[in-house]
Formats: sequence, C-alpha cells, structure tokens
Amino acid sequence: MNKEKYKASDLSKLLSKQIVATMDELRSSLKTNVGLTVLRKLKQLGYITSYSHQGRYYSLERLAEFDENGLWEVGPVRFSKHGTLVATATTFVTASEFGYYSKELESLLKVGTSETLLRLVKINRLSREKLFGRYLYCSPDSTERKRQIANRRALASEPANGRLPAGETNDELKAAIVLFFCLLDEQQRRLFAGLESLKWGYGGDRKVAQLLGLDVETVAKGRRQLLTQDVKTSRVRKAGGGRKSVEKKRRK
Repeated sequence: MNKEKYKASDLSKLLSKQIVATMDELRSSLKTNVGLTVLRKLKQLGYITSYSHQGRYYSLERLAEFDENGLWEVGPVRFSKHGTLVATATTFVTASEFGYYSKELESLLKVGTSETLLRLVKINRLSREKLFGRYLYCSPDSTERKRQIANRRALASEPANGRLPAGETNDELKAAIVLFFCLLDEQQRRLFAGLESLKWGYGGDRKVAQLLGLDVETVAKGRRQLLTQDVKTSRVRKAGGGRKSVEKKRRK
C-alpha cells in the first residue's frame, strides 16, 4: 500500500500556528515545488485567499473571524467572505443603498480600490455616475442605479442637526468618519453606530446602517446597549501596560 507523500495535515499544522502563509511557505511545508499540489491539499481543508496583497496569502476557513462586514484582518493581511477584491468590491457596491465613492470603499476595505472599480465599470459589472464633482460607483442594473443615486442625493440634502454629516460639502468628512469607524473594535463600532442612531431618532438604525455598511440589527443592538447601559467596560491598555512606576529613592 502506497504511503501518502503529501499530507494536508502538514498544511493544517502550519496555518494553525501562524494563521496565514504564502504559497512559498506552504510549498516548503509540503516539501514540494508544485503549487497545484498545495492547492489540492488546501481544498481538502477548506481555504481562503486574501483580497489584499494580490491574493498572495492563504488561510483556513475555520480560522477566519469575519466581522459584521464580512471582513477579517490578520495584521496587514485582509480577507473577505466574498473572496477576491473584485468580488468584494462588486458585492459592497451592488448591495449598498447609496453606492460608494472610491475613497469611502477604500476606508472600509483598507486597500486601494480605484483601479479595481474602473476595471469593473469597463466590463459592465458596475456603473458610475458623476455626482457632486466625484464619481459614485453603483449597481450595473439601471433601476437599482437610479435608486442608489436618488438615495445619495436625499442623504446629501438632509440637515445634519448634530447627526452624521450629510450634504455635498461634507462628503470628505463623511469619509473621515467611516475611516474612524473602521479603526474601532467590534463593540466600539456597534456602540458608535447606536449613538448616531439615537441622534437621528426615527429611522436612525436604517440610515446609520446604510452609511456605515452594517446590518440594521447590529445598529439596533448598539442603541439598546447604550439605553440599558449594558456595556462591557474594560481598560484600553492591558493591565501592567504603559510606563512602569518610578519608586521614590530613599535617602540612605
């Protein structure tokens, strides 16, 4: 009986230890120079590839911890439950109530999207419309595109009144808020969204969810947590972190 030369378990051990790996590292683990051999073994395990770094990083589906946007970060490496950057950008734009400006999408995905969006427009998988002096990327479906543009115009015409900024002159500020939002941890994102929803009042859950790319229930949960003060408070800095205390020197 022939002994199996290449074992998927070797790849599983490597990825379980370091979470992500390049093809070179995976080939080295299997002691082979053939990429197809690695991919066959990865397929047995269920694998994913990064949408950042031109898909050069691999991990296992069972290790992924996708957030509410379907994104997962491992250091500088980024994965999406939608797959490649092309697939992810397509899904985000077509599912959005307002479409996306390139900078807004870059703030969420944390990678450059301009070239990808242009390529998707050229092959008719997305469309774009010049709005407020910039290109808004929309669904290729004409009916859906008109709805996204109408929603974006409506959002721009609503007064701020202490809420998330809206309006033609505030697009850069909105993009900055989305970028800030992406830097928060999961609970902070939910609570921030809930707070902004409370400022909006009626319909706030939906409006904030659309702007920040969240599920409406996630916003509603954050709002409820704030109202009931059901919030886990913890130190931002781990205990023992920071500068060590300096003991007073005693005179000998």
